Amino acid sequence: MGSGKSTVGALLAERLGVPYRDTDQEVESRTRRSVADIISTDGEPSFRALEHEAVARAVAGHTGVLSLGGGAVLHAGTRALLAELPTVFLDVGVDEAMRRLGAGTGRPLLADGPQRRWEHLMADRRALYLGLARAVVPTDDRTPHEIERAVTEALELEKA
Repeated sequence: MGSGKSTVGALLAERLGVPYRDTDQEVESRTRRSVADIISTDGEPSFRALEHEAVARAVAGHTGVLSLGGGAVLHAGTRALLAELPTVFLDVGVDEAMRRLGAGTGRPLLADGPQRRWEHLMADRRALYLGLARAVVPTDDRTPHEIERAVTEALELEKA
């Protein structure tokens, strides 16, 4: 959370001239509910199952850039789907994440002390991110365009 996945993903897709999809938006579109509502009402495991289905659909039929929610890597099936794909970890520090997220409003996983919860989530997920990532791109003190360019360079991508 707070790394700029959605913003950078859209910029990267535009640069490459390919479609862009965001799994959180896919879940919200299919369920007609917000991610926050699903997590708050049905629980995180229910959301992760919906998220995994969205990732599976995207991997099966999407040929562009895909942004995943920060917890998508918690699902073993999702990790298996991503294992052979050019996955990028946008690495953000806690201070930068808090600046970008503000008070964490609308993010149920940060509801009880945003900074402490973010640090806990990152500690739980970091090894999974690093295990899947073909590239790690630091995002602190960078604009979305600078991050997008760093992703392009890290993956040696250029519009054909």
